[in-house]
Amino acid sequence: MKILVLVKQTPAAEAEIGISADGSSLLVGKNDWRMNRFDEFAVEEALKIRETFPGSSVDAVSVGPPRVAAVLRRALAMGADAAIHILHDEKRELFPGDTASLLSSFAREGSYNLILAGVMSEDAMQGQTGPMLAELLGIPCATAVVAERISPGNGLITVERELEGGLREGLELHFPALLTVQSGINRPRYPALSHVLRSRSQPLLVIPADTLPGAPRRERLLGLAWPAPSEKALFLEGTAEKKAERLAAIFNERALL
Repeated sequence: MKILVLVKQTPAAEAEIGISADGSSLLVGKNDWRMNRFDEFAVEEALKIRETFPGSSVDAVSVGPPRVAAVLRRALAMGADAAIHILHDEKRELFPGDTASLLSSFAREGSYNLILAGVMSEDAMQGQTGPMLAELLGIPCATAVVAERISPGNGLITVERELEGGLREGLELHFPALLTVQSGINRPRYPALSHVLRSRSQPLLVIPADTLPGAPRRERLLGLAWPAPSEKALFLEGTAEKKAERLAAIFNERALL
């Protein structure tokens, strides 16, 4: 079984993020990037499937500028067999449709049985790249997967999806298929030392994005801006009685009482 895992580089939770003067891009420090947390669960699930079905292989792929190589090496350190870097110009903002188009151009030639991705990215939180990629490849897709079971004999994968209110939905999909996995489906492993050492020297397959056919852009970034500050809080002072009287007066002024 050939498995492809989509990984994305996102700003670290503790990173200081700014906005460029023209409002066209985010400003993030060179060392303030990490693998998207949801994609770590996708890598781990791929590795668990490989362990269950000997002879399987796991490839990791990411689209982005040269710094994206760091997350691909992280995937190799976790245990992925190979890593593919679709090298893209950092100056041009990528939307889910752009990323899915580039990924489909690569994945279509790879004859992958299963494609895994995180349920969404921590930065954009759109959750669109996986489903768009499945549509472009013409394969079935299940999102927010919290459990999966593969039946290689009949070419089916049974999944459980997380729904609102604690409900779950069960689906059967024919291979090839794409799953976006939810956090909690597993516990991502800590990279073994042997894999870490291998990941440092193993070459990445680098594919310039402009060598892959891409779809016309359907989105345009109008601008980035911080949200307007909300009203300031009012702290009441004085004794409990004075605070109660002032609070009642405020409620009356705003027709809340």
